[in-house]
Amino acid sequence: MHIRKFDHDYSRRAFLSKAGAMVGAGVLAPLWPLIGNAADISKAYPEELLSIDAYTKGKIKTGDMITADNVDIVKDLLPPGTYRQVKEMGRRIRIVPTTVDATKLFPAEYLEATLRNKGKARFDRDGNLFTTDGKPWIGGLPFPDAKTAEEVYVSLVMGSRYNNATFAMRDYDIGPDGKPTYQYEWAWFEENVVARTDPTAPYLEGHDGKLRYTTALFTKPNDVRGTAFLSSWYLDQREFPDLVGYVPAFKRVRKFPTNQRFEPLVPGFTMYLSDAFAAGDPMLTWGNFKIVERRPMLGAASGNWPGDDPAWDIPVHGGPDGKTFFDTNMELVPECIVIEAEPVGYPRAPVGKKRIWMDARNLIFINMHVYDRRGELFKNYEAAWNAYEKGNLRHTTGKHTTWSWSHFHSHDMQNNRMSRSNMAKEISDGITTSFDVDGLYEKYLTRQAIARLGA
Repeated sequence: MHIRKFDHDYSRRAFLSKAGAMVGAGVLAPLWPLIGNAADISKAYPEELLSIDAYTKGKIKTGDMITADNVDIVKDLLPPGTYRQVKEMGRRIRIVPTTVDATKLFPAEYLEATLRNKGKARFDRDGNLFTTDGKPWIGGLPFPDAKTAEEVYVSLVMGSRYNNATFAMRDYDIGPDGKPTYQYEWAWFEENVVARTDPTAPYLEGHDGKLRYTTALFTKPNDVRGTAFLSSWYLDQREFPDLVGYVPAFKRVRKFPTNQRFEPLVPGFTMYLSDAFAAGDPMLTWGNFKIVERRPMLGAASGNWPGDDPAWDIPVHGGPDGKTFFDTNMELVPECIVIEAEPVGYPRAPVGKKRIWMDARNLIFINMHVYDRRGELFKNYEAAWNAYEKGNLRHTTGKHTTWSWSHFHSHDMQNNRMSRSNMAKEISDGITTSFDVDGLYEKYLTRQAIARLGA
């Protein structure tokens, strides 16, 4: 008789034994030494965590479609909101192979910075992130082998994993009847002041005390064209960003209350400033961080870049009118770190807590649930991440394949309203998705810039 060294329930027991422990990622072996040596994570996890076929004992196979008919087989691998989308709203999810090559889970320069700077991060007495010699963070994941909820969460707080980024997007806001109520073209511009990936220039000169700048700019339809919101983030995560905006009706830049972060930017939008990257607020305006559990999950971590479409458009399905969800590929993520936090800096916040499922391989979120003050699920916010390659097609940043997100769903589950945005190759006004380009700050990330763009 053949006795398996790691039976089907081995990983479950392993994760239970890690619950609440100050340990890093990996089940059979620590994860990050493997990534540093060969970028191959397969020796860190047993087969049942690297193959949906093995996990489900053949009931679900790679290439299968998860539908209402078979979703109960993988119910424990889906956040509650996503399970309801499949079970009750006709959502479908295709299963793709688990990614074991860590180079497919990061921008190349960001992974290099993570390995180069490992062990150099610390929190000061206030909870702000610095290097061990007291300087602002210098690039890559601060705590790749994160052991606390704060160490996990701060990887999101540091923003996109490039020096700067332009996310050109098409947004579709779907009503309860499944029909589009609003449609926008918009762009998110970001310039990181610290944690830049160049080892000789980790900071943007002339911006001491700042963390980053972001601008949300709407270019379509005409009644919102030129609407822009600029946030200037401080390094001290106890302080709210400065928030100014240009609204065409006012024909001027005006200051907005910076702590009202739980409101839509434009009509129909269900994503708030607070939601961006699952960490859209200063870290220390949230608190009571805790690790809830570690477990495998299904997540959109690969295979979602629609590079074979000239505009990078993504097919849709589901809901009452067949337009509610993007087609999405998910893989078995071998280890997710599930964390929770509460909005301690917002006495009138309409939310009570958020729960975030973080991929332990690269510490990016795959899903966030936001709960109201009664503890009821309010919002299911999900992003799809991937290397920008498909067959022989490849999008590059510098010498390397681009890695970023490709689409997101922001589902107000109490009112059944969906906002879904996909990364577009180009939107109106000639704005293209791009990373690490010169001149982005001057063009899009100052008061003068948003006034010029609005005019």
